[in-house]
Amino acid sequence: MTERQNPRISSRKQPQQARSTQLVAAILEAAAQVLAKEGARRFTTARVAERAGVSVGSVYQYFPNKAAILFRLQSDEWRQTSELLSGILEDVRKPPLERLRLLVHAFIRSECEEAGMRVALNDAAPLYRDAPEAREARASSDRAVQAFMREVLPVATKATRALAAELVTTTLSAVGKDFSESPRTPAEIEAFAGAMADMFCAYLEGLGKR
Repeated sequence: MTERQNPRISSRKQPQQARSTQLVAAILEAAAQVLAKEGARRFTTARVAERAGVSVGSVYQYFPNKAAILFRLQSDEWRQTSELLSGILEDVRKPPLERLRLLVHAFIRSECEEAGMRVALNDAAPLYRDAPEAREARASSDRAVQAFMREVLPVATKATRALAAELVTTTLSAVGKDFSESPRTPAEIEAFAGAMADMFCAYLEGLGKR
């Protein structure tokens, strides 16, 4: 029995000129709109081309298939999340637990603001979740969290810090996704994020005293 091959998810080529850069940006903006409106199952290259106002051939110049477009949207989302996380956790001008609180609030707000597209991207995840590109895209945020845990738990064992990092990131991601799938008011978002931040800070403070 032959192993099923994952579809190619890398872009065909990178835009080199301003005009081609604008074309790719228009394609990706249209793709995000189609994904949010139609969902992953009804997402097609033809619909993206129509929304962008370009030919299907123009889309194929840069993306070999719909999986490549979806992966680009997902990898851009991963990059933005990684930059958000790293930018907050690495700001040593603030105490560690204050940074964690800021991160939780920023992450939950971001999840709620972009809930529609993120839910659809999650539905499309089987197309590329095991690809090397996917693992690489998530690596930088993992490194930032690990560095933060070394700072906030300097005398803890490596295993304890690894468990704390996994618990915080997994809980933040899973609970944030679940919370964002229903419409939320700004007050609800702030209250929920505050409670989650309290929980994480109490957990880390407890580990630090052991």
